Amino acid sequence: MEFTLALLLALGLALLVAQSTGPGRRDATALRLAEIERRLDLVMRHLGVVDPGPALPGVREHLTRGEKIKAIKAYRAATGADLRTAKEAVEAMAEGR
Repeated sequence: MEFTLALLLALGLALLVAQSTGPGRRDATALRLAEIERRLDLVMRHLGVVDPGPALPGVREHLTRGEKIKAIKAYRAATGADLRTAKEAVEAMAEGR
């Protein structure tokens, strides 16, 4: 009896999770977010607003001193990015992109 109840509870929970995180819902959210970003970009261009990028304390300072590893660590601390993403971002910043 307890086993059957636990099994039914687990099955119900699995169905609930599957329904709430289905691919259709994620796709719709991604499309909506892309549209919001597009509209924001249009408004910013119309107003002449230039986005300087995120405030990354210490990253540019380390780069100007040639401390690439410390810049990557500072980028990860500021953004929570993984090592690969942080390395690519810091290298792009160093190249002036």
